[in-house]
Amino acid sequence: MAPPNVIVTRRLHFNAAHRVHNPAMSDEENRRTFGKCNNPNWHGHNYILDVSVRGVVDERTGYVIDLSRVKQIVEERVVSKVDHRNLNLEVDFMHGVIPTTENVVVAFWRELEPALKPAQLTRLVLWETVNNYVEYDGR
Repeated sequence: MAPPNVIVTRRLHFNAAHRVHNPAMSDEENRRTFGKCNNPNWHGHNYILDVSVRGVVDERTGYVIDLSRVKQIVEERVVSKVDHRNLNLEVDFMHGVIPTTENVVVAFWRELEPALKPAQLTRLVLWETVNNYVEYDGR
């Protein structure tokens, strides 16, 4: 019988500001496309990030991966760089990227996926508000 393959998830919180703005578009087109999110004086969110990894349950520990290790990696690679920061101006891996939630979650994936091995990052869910979230599975 094959060892069980399980998905485990760690939830983390951070706060960040951004402006959704495409410099290739006119100010009017940016306002029309992005609405309140295009505020020139920025706006912020209390984000929630769910990080899910898959792997075989280790017979010795009973873990796929120690969730405190997941927390440490996510805090080091992502949260410490974005928490109480401006995503447009202060986050190295977001330079030149329009900081929509969709683009942010993809950027997070690129930062986290190699660091979580041998566990396999399977899904990130980034909650921008209680009503809006995006999911990304690496595809």
